[in-house]
Amino acid sequence: MAESKDEWCRLILARHGQTVLNANGELRGHLDPDLDDVGRRQVAALAEALSVYDVQVVRHSPLLRARRTAEAIAAAADTTAEADERLMDRDYGQWAGHPKAAVIAQWGSLDAAPGVEPAEDVLARAAAALDAYADQPGVVLVAHDAVNQLLLGHLDTSLTVPPRQRTACWNVLQHNKTQGWRILEMDKVAAADS
Repeated sequence: MAESKDEWCRLILARHGQTVLNANGELRGHLDPDLDDVGRRQVAALAEALSVYDVQVVRHSPLLRARRTAEAIAAAADTTAEADERLMDRDYGQWAGHPKAAVIAQWGSLDAAPGVEPAEDVLARAAAALDAYADQPGVVLVAHDAVNQLLLGHLDTSLTVPPRQRTACWNVLQHNKTQGWRILEMDKVAAADS
């Protein structure tokens, strides 16, 4: 049966599990830490929670923390996970590994800090990834808080502050060809120590 242009496709936008840098409030960017013990527990709970969805496609940022998260989701769904460069975390340049609060205190915002990848560039590549999977059923994208916040703010311009994206959270989105994107749920978590 051919898909109607008014049929909605659901997409899950997830964030990776916790790393030591997350726990310490440090910017990660292109640094590549693995999940810590809390993160591994979060990812196991996330994979179990997402098993209620008909997961068919799992794509992730190439960074280890996202890859490990995606692999757990894919294993629970009996599918495979593949990297998509467009989901890469924001590049914080020389500020990666520094406390986020200290960078904001020094420069007023992350956007004002020299060498930080412009938010518009992050959004452009991430939105291209999101749109590429818009009409495929059962897609899970695993990215990072900066990426997810920019995407969610782009999809819902009424959000006046960046939407919270706890580690190992997921967001439920829908898309159809005539009405575009709709956010159904944001920042859902399954792990008790998120």
